[in-house]
Amino acid sequence: MNKRDALRWIARTAAWAGAAAVLGGNLAACSEAKPSFNAVDITGADYAKDFALTDADGKPRTLADFKGKVVVLFFGYAQCPDVCPTTMTEMAQVKQQLGADGDKLQVLFVTVDPARDTPQVMKAYMGAFDPTFVALIPTPEQLVATTKDFKVYYKKVEGKTPTSYSMDHSAASFVYDTKGRLRLYTRYGAGVPAMVADVKTLLATS
Repeated sequence: MNKRDALRWIARTAAWAGAAAVLGGNLAACSEAKPSFNAVDITGADYAKDFALTDADGKPRTLADFKGKVVVLFFGYAQCPDVCPTTMTEMAQVKQQLGADGDKLQVLFVTVDPARDTPQVMKAYMGAFDPTFVALIPTPEQLVATTKDFKVYYKKVEGKTPTSYSMDHSAASFVYDTKGRLRLYTRYGAGVPAMVADVKTLLATS
């Protein structure tokens, strides 16, 4: 190889290396753009996109009412002995641990027991955890339609008396970003630190 050919070979090699570096950088940037979550990432799911339900004050509500906030939506009922109070207690702790960003978190509680969970009951129940938490009370027909759309399970379990029944129900939470897009499915028992981290990630990236 003469000197001229050697210089051409060096130039071509340098160009290829530069192109590879640019491509590698772009790929790295793309991979870094996708946030990592503790909960199950269901971004783009074709269900649970919205709801149209009434809160404990009789006000119609949809996801659009909470734009600008990360929304955590949970299905349960006030007389639940374990899963529901545990989840609401943890969400109150999440909000507290977020500090100044706590105001950017909105917790919604959809009752699967509208027969007993009256507006008065739900106001008191939410107030026991955090007065900013919003209870949503569907009609029986809305409950069927909403749980179907969210793929949520619930079933009445008869008790010793007509009013002492319990409700079996799904125990996960649906998490929406600040633009109202469904992003995460958080299983019961995930813990406060994991939810705090996920909410912070959504606030930083959405």
